Amino acid sequence: QVQLVESGGGLVQPGGSLRLSCAASGGIFLTYTMGWYRQAPGEQRELVASITGGTTSTYADAVKGRFTISRDNAKRTVYLQMNSLKPEDTAVYYCNANRGALSYWGPGTQVTVSS
Repeated sequence: QVQLVESGGGLVQPGGSLRLSCAASGGIFLTYTMGWYRQAPGEQRELVASITGGTTSTYADAVKGRFTISRDNAKRTVYLQMNSLKPEDTAVYYCNANRGALSYWGPGTQVTVSS
């Protein structure tokens, strides 16, 4: 069983930056692919970025060049650095830990991009 807790969300102006963190407890952190997803009101949850234990990362086209995912296996934490934020990035951001059939979610953190 893996427990995930996100932090770092908030209100930011367009063009600003935020860094989200997700702290994990339980399980063998290194063996999980960690991901950040987001869900805007009335929309489906979508993958933003993911990173394997070996630090291979993937990004949604909408965030390439603006967001960076990273992980610190010693601290059992995954990060999402978000730069050049746009109003369309507004959503609840969720952390996910995945390993085969196992998938765990955090409660989410709200990110609002507005002037």
